[in-house]
Amino acid sequence: MRHLGVHPGPFMFPFVIKACAELAELYAGLGVHGHVLKHGLEFVSVVRTELMIMHVKFGELGCAEFLFGRMVERDLVAWNALISVCMQTGFSSKALQLLRAMGKAGLKNWCVDEFAREDGLDINIIVHNARLDKYAKCGDMEKALNLFDETPKRNVISWITMIVGFAVNGQSEKALALFSRMKNQGIQPNYVTFLGVLSACNHSGRVNEGWRYFNFMAQSDDKNIQPRKEHYACMVYLLGRAGHLQEAYNFIKSMPIEPDPGIWGALLGACAVLRNIKLGHHVAELPFELAPETASYHVLLSNMLAAAGRWRCVEKVRQRMKKKGARKVAAYISVELNGEIHVLYGGDNLHPQSASILEKLEDLLKQMKSKGYIPEPDYVFHDVEDEEKESTLSTHSEKLALSMEVPSS
Repeated sequence: MRHLGVHPGPFMFPFVIKACAELAELYAGLGVHGHVLKHGLEFVSVVRTELMIMHVKFGELGCAEFLFGRMVERDLVAWNALISVCMQTGFSSKALQLLRAMGKAGLKNWCVDEFAREDGLDINIIVHNARLDKYAKCGDMEKALNLFDETPKRNVISWITMIVGFAVNGQSEKALALFSRMKNQGIQPNYVTFLGVLSACNHSGRVNEGWRYFNFMAQSDDKNIQPRKEHYACMVYLLGRAGHLQEAYNFIKSMPIEPDPGIWGALLGACAVLRNIKLGHHVAELPFELAPETASYHVLLSNMLAAAGRWRCVEKVRQRMKKKGARKVAAYISVELNGEIHVLYGGDNLHPQSASILEKLEDLLKQMKSKGYIPEPDYVFHDVEDEEKESTLSTHSEKLALSMEVPSS
């Protein structure tokens, strides 16, 4: 088109930008962005919106914010597009900030439940299921169940959301009871439903019940409920958590489908918890070969060896990890306080409030120790003195978040 001398217009660029974003072609996308600037189309709303979406998908959130902040007119489409793509690409806290900013701009009240009711969207099954999922992920299963019971129209996703919600929040009996209620009402379960059921068995250590559900799936002629890799991984977790490591290993070896790194990783995790170094060392080689760039498998083996005091082996694992280019993602926690999202890392001293957080944490630890709390340095997998191990434990990201939320005395 360019070679023929055809001048590109504002309706052509959005499709080209979308293609670059879908194919994850960073340099091509940047090149197209350059052509947009060259042709003076950067302030065309639909073009700018697609550019924002593309940059977020490339992980360039700063570029997207720059484009959004300098839009001549931010319409509802631009707000919704940026919020949606932030949610889809893992920038959840930024999506919430944008939603609040959207409310302050007078477009919508930022309370999702309120504007869902105001617009009559609360009766929409998709919105209803999204609200169920929100409550479940926030751990408020009481609100989720009330909403579920109040709604006359439910589909299989509604039931799945509740079953999985109960399972991941440690309420396994309620998850299994709801599954029985679902079957009694004639709702046909699918493979995702059984994933929630197996997860419930996993959290409550119901090995025999888990086997019963899994065997039912395996023997079924219905392809919609036959076991997939996720179900096999769930069974490995279940057997591993119950201490049946050899049974879990034999189960993997007898699988009719090729086990992926996640399945071997589930067994490796169980070996690490139970400190079975012999089996763990053997199992670790398999995910290392299948996913050499995944740091978590190296970390599991390293931690298991460190707990046994085998520091030379730990160093070998870490050197191998470095050679493969596998990098451990720093653990963090996000906490909402006074309408603002804070992200905290272990030992964080870069947060603007780090001094007050650490001071409050030190006070809390003194109170805990006076009540009998004793730190367990064995859970710090570094070859350092106990004093340094205790310091690492004390500034865990979750402890920092708790200190931030506890009001000053």
